Amino acid sequence: MKKITVSGVPIDVVRKNIKNINLSVSPPNGRVRISAPLRIPDDAIRLFAVSNLGWIQKNREKFKNRERTAPKEFKDTETHYFQGRRYGLRVREIARGGRVELSEKDGLTLYVKPGSSVEYRRRVFQEWRRRELKKTIPEMLAHWEKKMNVQVHFWGVKRMKTKWGSCNILRKRIWLNLELAKKPVQLLEYVLVHEMTHLLERRHNAEFKAWMDHFLPGWRTLKDALNKTPIGYED
Repeated sequence: MKKITVSGVPIDVVRKNIKNINLSVSPPNGRVRISAPLRIPDDAIRLFAVSNLGWIQKNREKFKNRERTAPKEFKDTETHYFQGRRYGLRVREIARGGRVELSEKDGLTLYVKPGSSVEYRRRVFQEWRRRELKKTIPEMLAHWEKKMNVQVHFWGVKRMKTKWGSCNILRKRIWLNLELAKKPVQLLEYVLVHEMTHLLERRHNAEFKAWMDHFLPGWRTLKDALNKTPIGYED
């Protein structure tokens, strides 16, 4: 991967065996990426970036203006998101700590060992979110595999800095961002369908959008909602 700078904007340039130049600005911090065909010269890529500079700056500004949450310390009175809802957190120290419970009455309760560090509490909380997210995905995936007539050979959940999801088309492998555990289930579904649609069309072109319109007519609204929700740093 090569890096260029245009009017003070850093841009990652990746060369691939593709026909067209693709441009993206990704959450959470507005990272700019150009995917370019192997034989296009560097000057042509720079000219492409310059000609799209207004669009790049406009979309980067959107990410800068988003609401952001401060780093969490996982203590009483904090609030945390799960499946689109905001919950108060209670922390209880017990000898056999290392779990999270959720109830309508008490909200989120984090059980930890006495004297545990912030890193330990964060790890326990993240693993709970991961398990809960993994419970939601299989039924959703099976529904869309049948509806779209595609098959996913592998899926997983991991922390991702710049993407909500990714799809390896050749291996039919999908990764989903752990951050999606915080979002409403409808937004998780949008990301899953988006990545599965790449099994039908590799690029974000008119055909891809037509497939999305067919399977998930309200996907543009969901996309906008996803990109407007708070992005956490450390929680």
